[in-house]
Amino acid sequence: QVQLVESGGGLVQPGGSLRLSCAASGIIFSINTMGWYRQAPGKERELVATITSGAGTNYADSVKGQFTISRDSAKNTVYLQMNSLKPEDTADYYCNAVILTPRMLRVWGQGTLVTVSS
Repeated sequence: QVQLVESGGGLVQPGGSLRLSCAASGIIFSINTMGWYRQAPGKERELVATITSGAGTNYADSVKGQFTISRDSAKNTVYLQMNSLKPEDTADYYCNAVILTPRMLRVWGQGTLVTVSS
């Protein structure tokens, strides 16, 4: 069984930074695209950023220049560095990955809460 486990969420003041991590475990042949999504209260889940196996990145317009996605393929881990956080960044953040197990699966993490508040 393959799973994704996120960590690094918490309470931070406006203007602060957090770094989220998401590690994949289980029987993994390879991992294709990994990404982060978020869901704020009362809103739909939205894409934050993705990174391919070749390190190509894609960001939502709302976080460009503010967030940075990266990955450590040797550790099957993806990171999200979040800087200059704003109250509107408050949400549950979910990790997602397309994993070859050998079946191709799209796997979600359980989510980690980020609260930006003074």
